[in-house]
Amino acid sequence: MSTKTGPQRYPGASRANWYQDDFGGDPMQVNVVVLHTTEGPTLPGYDGGSSAPNLTAVPDLAAKKLKWYQHFDIETSSRALVNLRGGVETNTMNVCQVELVGTCDPKTHAKWKTAGREHVYWPDAPDWALHGIARFLTWMHEEHGVPLSGPKSWPAYPTSYGNGGGQRMTAAKWTDFKGVCGHMHVPENVHGDPGAIDFARILKYAKADLDLGDDIPQATTPAKPSVPAFPGRKYFVAGASNAHVLQLGKQLVKRGFGDHYKVGPSKTWGESDRLNVRDFQKSRKELRGDADGTPGPLTWRLLFS
Repeated sequence: MSTKTGPQRYPGASRANWYQDDFGGDPMQVNVVVLHTTEGPTLPGYDGGSSAPNLTAVPDLAAKKLKWYQHFDIETSSRALVNLRGGVETNTMNVCQVELVGTCDPKTHAKWKTAGREHVYWPDAPDWALHGIARFLTWMHEEHGVPLSGPKSWPAYPTSYGNGGGQRMTAAKWTDFKGVCGHMHVPENVHGDPGAIDFARILKYAKADLDLGDDIPQATTPAKPSVPAFPGRKYFVAGASNAHVLQLGKQLVKRGFGDHYKVGPSKTWGESDRLNVRDFQKSRKELRGDADGTPGPLTWRLLFS
């Protein structure tokens, strides 16, 4: 059984429609975000939670922002995907699911527009809505290590229904996938949402939040040292062994905080790593109040800056 790591509640999200107490789900370490559209103009009831995602983003058109509702922990399996018996896992395949209130269907969009029903048509979503999604993905990247990448093909609905655009992953590709995708990409499912959402622009905004944009500096402007993206807290737990631990250890030594290493940093997270991180945290006023030796996004940024 997987162990949940890192913060499980998205900051500012309402728990007024919380379903985890009724539908417990399975714990897992998330490395995928799946985007859906509700194809309705308001927060769904999700049949009492039996078909709910982890979170729902409701556009507040007057305030020009997304209002978030959380239904399950980030790393508890939710219920918005079809999962056929005997096939590949979907809901429980390390997936955090997000429903975007609105539509990706041009016919529905035209019908609502004619009726004067305000809504977001996600293939032509306003910038503030895309920024709201981007901020969530930035948080998922920093706190849970979800890569800011995904499929190149996001065909428009209804072509995206079934596999009309050739976009749906095979079982093998899905099992190996890490990053952000749409309902339209998940195997064993036929839904075509979120259609032709501007995924490239969402990623651009998310990377800009991390100062990871692809802009090339002018020749006359010295390039700033690049800060590697925080991989997520799950890589720095007891017994973990990975390249990120070694990268952290080498930087601690470089910055003069390697006193607790007997030999030197390694790929395996241990007490010496924790104590060295704690020493670094104590040295920075921004971190002293939470100097527990566990690296988070701010510790990582300050260490590598």
